[in-house]
Amino acid sequence: MQEFIYGNWAIVEAIRAGRRVCDQLILADGVEEKGTTAEILALAKSKNIPIKRLPKRILNDVTNDGNHQGAALRVSGYPYVQLEDILQTAEQRKEKPFILLLDLLKDPQNVGALIRTAESVGVHGIVMQDRRNVDITPSVVNASSGAVEHMNVVQVTNLVSAMKELKEENVWLVGFDGAADIPAFNKTDLDMPIGIVLGSEGEGMRRLVKETCDILLSIPMRGHVASLNVAAAGTIALYSAWQARNWQGWQQV
Repeated sequence: MQEFIYGNWAIVEAIRAGRRVCDQLILADGVEEKGTTAEILALAKSKNIPIKRLPKRILNDVTNDGNHQGAALRVSGYPYVQLEDILQTAEQRKEKPFILLLDLLKDPQNVGALIRTAESVGVHGIVMQDRRNVDITPSVVNASSGAVEHMNVVQVTNLVSAMKELKEENVWLVGFDGAADIPAFNKTDLDMPIGIVLGSEGEGMRRLVKETCDILLSIPMRGHVASLNVAAAGTIALYSAWQARNWQGWQQV
């Protein structure tokens, strides 16, 4: 299966990651070869990716009117991995597992934003159900600014079963929930082999998913709005877990 990745940074990271077969780079007529476009062209030439100029309307068509910025890259389908690959990545880095689990998220923008954050804090992989959940589509790749091209993503038939497998590997599953009677996350030491579980937009975690978590935590709120967007809440949770690890792997420039 082939698809078109679009947006400058998504294309750059797809080529850099080298996990997909890149068949052709398409540039819209009139796009100037400078800035990020020049970087894309240099990368494509270094990897011997054919380059073609086409009218902008064709890019609009192949990207479903996405924000392509005048460029699209025809690639093979997204390379999903297995659950054991995430654990192996943690072992190779000599780190405690750090995993993000998404329970039936529907919005590509939210999923892309969460993946971008997850990649930035060193998450070893992301687990999501293969039905009723967003796939890693070109819109998700674009929303993640290409970060998903460097990320281990697993699609499982049953999220609860995958959670139980992780528990057998001594991974603690920490669900974030907005209920008033749930303790705030800052009262718990998150420096552990951890799987952060986030529920879908509006509905939150499903009952069995919530019951399978080892710990439920909330994010304190003081304003008038009842809850945070899942991408914002997930960002707080992920950075808190990374902070608990004393910013492991961070190299200040």
